[in-house]
Amino acid sequence: MQVNLSGHHVEVTDALRQYVGDKIKRIERHFDNVTDIQCILTVEKLEHKAEATIHVSGATLFADAVDENMYAAIDALADKLDRQVKKHKEKTTDHHARDSLKRNVS
Repeated sequence: MQVNLSGHHVEVTDALRQYVGDKIKRIERHFDNVTDIQCILTVEKLEHKAEATIHVSGATLFADAVDENMYAAIDALADKLDRQVKKHKEKTTDHHARDSLKRNVS
């Protein structure tokens, strides 16, 4: 998996890079088929914005979050992406095997 992190009107420090990396690892833990992540951190006046595009097998997921603090925006972004990845994984799993087990038990 390749992570591309860039900043608009903000310098991407090692601390920010490490923090984003730790949050992305949580997403990888839920779904193994993540191929590429493009993350952009932006500062406009008093708003800190974090947005990311994730390419997974079969789909492209996008999320963004705005907050007064960059770390809080990254946390919110990671939560949104985590929910989307879980939903995508649920859609791609085969539910037919589970249905046949229910029919045999009844």
